[in-house]
Amino acid sequence: MSRSLALGGDLTRPARLTVPDLLAWPQQTADVSFECATSGIRHHRFTGPLLHGVLTDAGPGFDPVRRKDRLRFLIAVSGADGHRTLLSWAEIDPDFGRAPVLLAVTLDGTPLDREGPQLVLPQDRCGARHISGVDAIRVDGGYAWA
Repeated sequence: MSRSLALGGDLTRPARLTVPDLLAWPQQTADVSFECATSGIRHHRFTGPLLHGVLTDAGPGFDPVRRKDRLRFLIAVSGADGHRTLLSWAEIDPDFGRAPVLLAVTLDGTPLDREGPQLVLPQDRCGARHISGVDAIRVDGGYAWA
C-alpha cells in the first residue's frame, strides 16, 4: 500500500498523490551527500520529479496582474514523523533560485511506495531540510507586505 501526500493551500487543483502518482512527472536523479552532525557524511542516490513541476501542475494561485507575485509564496512540507520545513517559491523557481528540489520516489534504487516520497534538497550541505515520508505540502501566498 502506498502512502499519500496532500497538496493543499493556495492551489487551484489540490490533490492527494502517492509515489506511483509521482512517476507521471519527468524523473530526475540526484547523487546527494549530506553531512550529518551525529553520523558523518551520508551518500545517497534519489530519483523523483522536481517539486516545482508538481506544484506548478497543481496551479498555484499567483495573481497574473501583480508583478512577481509568486515571490511571496511559501511552501510548507511535513513528514509523517512530525519533521517540517519551509521553502520559498523563489528557491525552486527556474527564474530565480532554480534549486533542483525533488520529491523522491526512490532511495538508492529502492522504491519508496510504503514509506512515502521524500523531500530532497541536493544543494543543502546538511540534511536537516530532508523530509522522509512526506504527508503534506501546503502552498501559501498569504505573506504579502503592506
